[in-house]
Amino acid sequence: MTFGVFLHRTDSIYDDVPSERYQFPKQYLTRAKQCQGDWIVYLEPGKVKGTKGYFAVARVQEIIADPRTPDMHLAIIEPGTYLDFGDPVPFRVANDVVERGLLNDQNKISGRAQAAVRTLSQEDFVRIVELGLGDEKAMLPRNEQAGTATGFGEEQVSFQDMSPRERVSQLTNRAVRDRNFRKTVLRAYGERCAITGLKLINGGGRAEVEAAHIKPVEHNGPDIVSNGIALSGTVHWMFDRGLVGLSSDFDILVSRQTNDPDTIKSMINKSGKLLLPERLANRPRDEFLAWHKKNCFKQ
Repeated sequence: MTFGVFLHRTDSIYDDVPSERYQFPKQYLTRAKQCQGDWIVYLEPGKVKGTKGYFAVARVQEIIADPRTPDMHLAIIEPGTYLDFGDPVPFRVANDVVERGLLNDQNKISGRAQAAVRTLSQEDFVRIVELGLGDEKAMLPRNEQAGTATGFGEEQVSFQDMSPRERVSQLTNRAVRDRNFRKTVLRAYGERCAITGLKLINGGGRAEVEAAHIKPVEHNGPDIVSNGIALSGTVHWMFDRGLVGLSSDFDILVSRQTNDPDTIKSMINKSGKLLLPERLANRPRDEFLAWHKKNCFKQ
């Protein structure tokens, strides 16, 4: 087993859903199989406008032949392992290439950089993950409890003091995932409540807004930005309890079972629709909206 890099772009011709599967042609099969059972990082190519660079990490559960497309294969992502980086990592940091295994003997970028699937050294993997997890105190909510909001309180060990494999184990740590989910969702929505439109910053410079899962974690909802919405505390509470919901067209719905519908309606932004992220890939996916409407929203 070994670490790897998978190139992905949102306008890809391949049938990719990074949190679930990665489709690739036969020429990359040998390299992909080396990553089976281990962790990979996703990289958005520099040719993509506004590229995110290295933007997520996930564990490859298995490599299979694509049953729908001849000569294509799928890397199946282990459920619950995909994690968007709270701080996407650029290809270069301070003019230095982050993925140093791409450099040749002349310290120039080699042809390996063109490979959509490639192996990654342990040192490069750890470097990218450390940069991606970033500042553990950044964008914390205002009411975090001591020992839970830092992301590593459960382990009582500094991330920098861990061995490479111990660092990897943190990628399934609930506190780590919650912190990065909050950072990615708040960044996507500009730290603004997507239902009220309010953007409030407290005295400590942090946004008074929360990252809400559309399909909750306890129901196997993934920690991905397209399963999240930035909501103020009160609206988050109402959304989780089904007093407000969303249609497939992002219309904001108010439950007929609420005892004060007029007040709730007065809180909704004038458009009556969810205020969406600019990047299409960050917008709520239909399957999560449908799940919430069926299982949470009180008609």
